[in-house]
Amino acid sequence: MNEREAYIALNMMEKVGPVSVRAMVSVLGSAVAIFDAGKESLMQVKGVGPECAGSILDQRDKIDWQNEQDRAAADGVHMVTQIDAEYPKQLLEIHDPPLALYVCGTLESRDAHSIAIVGTRHPTHYGLQCAEKLASQLAGAGFTVVSGLAEGIDTVAHRAAVKAKGRTIAVIGSGLDCLYPASNKELAKDIAEHGAVISEFPFGKKPDKTTFPIRNRIVSGMSKGVIVVEAGMKSGALITVNQALEQGRTVFAVPGRIDSPVSVGTHKLIKSGARLVTDAQDVMNEFEFLIPAGTARSAVQCRPMPSLSSEEVNLVGFLDDGEQDVDSLIRVSGLKPATVNSLLIGLEMKKMIRMQPGRIVERINQGVNDGN
Repeated sequence: MNEREAYIALNMMEKVGPVSVRAMVSVLGSAVAIFDAGKESLMQVKGVGPECAGSILDQRDKIDWQNEQDRAAADGVHMVTQIDAEYPKQLLEIHDPPLALYVCGTLESRDAHSIAIVGTRHPTHYGLQCAEKLASQLAGAGFTVVSGLAEGIDTVAHRAAVKAKGRTIAVIGSGLDCLYPASNKELAKDIAEHGAVISEFPFGKKPDKTTFPIRNRIVSGMSKGVIVVEAGMKSGALITVNQALEQGRTVFAVPGRIDSPVSVGTHKLIKSGARLVTDAQDVMNEFEFLIPAGTARSAVQCRPMPSLSSEEVNLVGFLDDGEQDVDSLIRVSGLKPATVNSLLIGLEMKKMIRMQPGRIVERINQGVNDGN
């Protein structure tokens, strides 16, 4: 057994988690050493009690990690451990990174720029539209869209990313051979061709009420930020939010109808300080200093071009040579102050301009589409 195989075997054990394995590796020197250590040596490691040590001793000679690898290869799945170069670097930053991942598809370095989109399994039509719009824009901008393959918001986010010919990663709460929900089997195949379907659970592990919260920490851990689209007060998406906050990730929330039960959770998040998001540019603004400039430009380009009136086109044209104050725009346009102010409000909502302190108007660098 080598170090990589030791991680695969440890990942298959029950009652043995990433935190305790990290502690044992730190003290014993390697993952392989865990398979040679006696109970007393294991229990000398801080956080490893009699139950964990006994569980390791009971299982380490029974775990058939070789058969697990053979089965993975036969199913077109490859296994990635913490010591492999392919393992997502952002996952190593969290408190309890998975010891191993089962991957159907590919993990790539560009997945470091990932955004999670999560939400209710029972969305409204509005929620579905928002999830589709955001996933499409983000995927088109070069972000990898991460979600959990659940019904509702997750499903729409994955499908939109695939349709946009972008990358998407589905993290599931079961073994890859126990895909849930079964209705997303074909979608999972599409995702694997445009990213990956991944799980930390061994083959044969069926989903239950404990596996999904465990899965959610990977969804948030792989991402720079988490967008919540519709979530009730008891939504599982809020578990992902809590984990994201613990991991130091940014939380975004899409506002909904004030009388909608599935927006109660998102509105509470906004009141608590979550970033309000309406399109991909809101996300890009948050990460503009972390994302390569080329990606940032493509995010703007991925937005549907708004239709502008002739007056709006003319007003934007006065900003071709740089920012101006509102009074100057009134003078050069020849329009009434109230008209200019009204046009500027509309242009800002359409993400064509940005209002700066001191009533300075800055044009956002994109083309215009004369709707008349």
